[in-house]
Amino acid sequence: MLDELRIEVYKANIGLSKYRLVTMSYGNASGRDPKENLIVIKPSGINYDDMKVEDLVIIDMDGNVVEGRLNPSVDLPIHIYLYKNMTDVNGIVHTHSNYATSFSACGMSIPVCLTAIADEFGDEIACTEYASNEGNNIGKAIIKVRNRAPAVLVRNHGVFTFNRTPFGALKAAVMVEDVAKTYHLALLKGKPDVIPHQEVEKWWTRYHTWYGQQNK
Repeated sequence: MLDELRIEVYKANIGLSKYRLVTMSYGNASGRDPKENLIVIKPSGINYDDMKVEDLVIIDMDGNVVEGRLNPSVDLPIHIYLYKNMTDVNGIVHTHSNYATSFSACGMSIPVCLTAIADEFGDEIACTEYASNEGNNIGKAIIKVRNRAPAVLVRNHGVFTFNRTPFGALKAAVMVEDVAKTYHLALLKGKPDVIPHQEVEKWWTRYHTWYGQQNK
């Protein structure tokens, strides 16, 4: 069931470990099939090195297990809330990656001070207010500050990224950590310059129109 999506989500989860965005069993990636309206997500507490494709759990939008022998990630309610409120999103990643999470610990957003941020995110990477893990508090906090960027820092918690695909969400998570590291280093040297909005638009438009190999 949902074999292709399961493989996509498995690769996204393995990517979190490959790019050193997670430790042990922390973090997770999920994907949604928009036609079936089902979610595939990492199982809870399973180390990435031990995880197999068949370990991933298929869930409906009410949180019921449709297929799988393991318990789904404890972050499942957040994923469900985000999918319900971001209908354009079919892939979500959550990490506690070091540099990005250090900014969330301070309640700091990451401004558009690099062309890489303008390219990939098109806006600041916003940080939420603190949200408890009860109910939909974290999901609501993310939706409240969400802008064009496919990423949000959750205060005192970590990073959530989202995209049309699980791979896209993984890429956003990799890029968040990369630009967070550069921003951290820049702050050690002084006050980074923020790129003007009109220039951000130029970088964003070029990247999302011409970057990569276009279909002929």
